[in-house]
Amino acid sequence: MHISEKEIEVRYAETDQMGVVYHANYLIWMELGRTKLIEDLGFRYADMEKQGIISPVVDLEISYKSPVRYGEKVKIKTWIESYDGLRVVYGYDIHNESIQLSVTGFSKHVCVKKENFRPISIKKRFPDWHEAYEKMKK
Repeated sequence: MHISEKEIEVRYAETDQMGVVYHANYLIWMELGRTKLIEDLGFRYADMEKQGIISPVVDLEISYKSPVRYGEKVKIKTWIESYDGLRVVYGYDIHNESIQLSVTGFSKHVCVKKENFRPISIKKRFPDWHEAYEKMKK
């Protein structure tokens, strides 16, 4: 199993009045982690979109453990939790700079045709992605 790592610095605009990262920003960070994982595997999500395929989130689970504050750096760890040729579940751990676990989460995605949202088989349409995901899933 491959675990991708992406480090980012918390920007002021990502915090609330308490100086804590606003909860919705973790979803954006999860997307950054997903993108990094896909790049680590040698692919680009933008290339899939150019072929008329998108990968919407169909389910999301997130659990907040400890706050992250402005000025800290966080590390987003991302992996393929499960994959069945049609659905992909990505797993995430986000740690603050003290290496304390701040957030855990999962997002489930299905690849669909952009024009009609009909699901496609990753195995058939993107065999290279399929092979890489099979090797890297948990």
